[in-house]
Amino acid sequence: MSTRKRLHIGMSLAPAWMTGDAWHRADSNVEGLFSSDFALDIARRAEAAHLDFVFRPDVSYLAVDVLESGFGFTSLDPTLLLASIARETSHIGLVSTISTTFCPPYMAARQLQSLNWLSNGRAGWNIVTALQGHENFGLDQMPSAEERYRWAAEFTQVVHQLWNSFPNEALLIDREQGRYADVSRIKPIDHQGEHLRVKGPLNLPAFKARIPLVQAGASDSGRDFAASVADLVFAPTPDKEAALELRHDLSRRAERHGRAARDVRLLPGLNLFLAPTREQARELFMATHGRVDRARRFASIKQLVGLDLSDWPEDRPVRAADLPPASGNPASRTHSSLLRRLIEREPLRLSELLLRPEVISAAHWQVIGTVEDAVEQIADWAAAGAVDGFIAAPGGSTESMHTFLEQVVPRLVELGLFRERYRGTTFAEHLED
Repeated sequence: MSTRKRLHIGMSLAPAWMTGDAWHRADSNVEGLFSSDFALDIARRAEAAHLDFVFRPDVSYLAVDVLESGFGFTSLDPTLLLASIARETSHIGLVSTISTTFCPPYMAARQLQSLNWLSNGRAGWNIVTALQGHENFGLDQMPSAEERYRWAAEFTQVVHQLWNSFPNEALLIDREQGRYADVSRIKPIDHQGEHLRVKGPLNLPAFKARIPLVQAGASDSGRDFAASVADLVFAPTPDKEAALELRHDLSRRAERHGRAARDVRLLPGLNLFLAPTREQARELFMATHGRVDRARRFASIKQLVGLDLSDWPEDRPVRAADLPPASGNPASRTHSSLLRRLIEREPLRLSELLLRPEVISAAHWQVIGTVEDAVEQIADWAAAGAVDGFIAAPGGSTESMHTFLEQVVPRLVELGLFRERYRGTTFAEHLED
């Protein structure tokens, strides 16, 4: 049996196979996007493959301009969606997204602990600070990244205090003695912090299994926050070198926070366009992203790195020397730095640049090829110590998602890189396997 470290694998419930033009396909099931059955089918398939968890990213605003040609980030509330599939699954972790900038911590603590009870210990929390949506929550503007992460650190501390305020051990349910709870164990938290004032205790006991934390920031502030609290870090790493740098940096930061490097696991997003041949996989990718909305992508590039490509000649590569000085406050510092890094490392013509993951998506790791291509890349990144796993986001077609779960994952099992079966029933137990 292989002694190689096993990977942790999650599956995104945001249907990447319907992005771009892929939702036009007859098998996209786009009509069912707002049905719990849509996510339940993915969760059941992921559970059959013994994945660690399913994960629903979320935003708190509507980008109306994209709805003419695609569904954008429209979605059901992630916690309600995951609660609806909790009783229809038995082992797979259920990771919901809740923003620390927009949601009161008492509500977040209660929702997540409720999901933990409903799923018998399978809840997880994807902590986000959010980049947009302040207008929907009475804010004149988004706080700075540093302010958002200070708020998030205090928010996370309060949520943990609330979960501890009514410990599971306080729940007695002793019929003979007539004691429902040991109230001496239930304490208010009386939190008075820089941003938050919360009395507590929570009006719900903690489930006996802890709730693992996921964090999606890759900026300097995000990395430091993730290293201090997260079990899993979900971050864009478009190439192995970027993943190695982030993996090593998270380890150093974790140790500075008094944690072991192994306590923080890096799980980048992995976009998979899979087909029987590489040519067919490329055709699948181009059918999804080939019809380029140049104006929108030019606007995104200008917003991220300040480079106006609207009149750029097709035969002139975009080079590092063409980049203006870095802005002090881009829309997303992580995506801005990754796009600048791409242009600095590799001169690209417009037709090439507009199809790179740093432009068309969230700069995630990408495989366009066969099952063997995917397995080879995953094994290579794992052997290099670049990742501790990944969150799969199969693209292009529903079949690509099925191929990943039914063919790629079994090959990883054969190589000793993934579990053959579940050894526990809670999300926290999966992370220990």
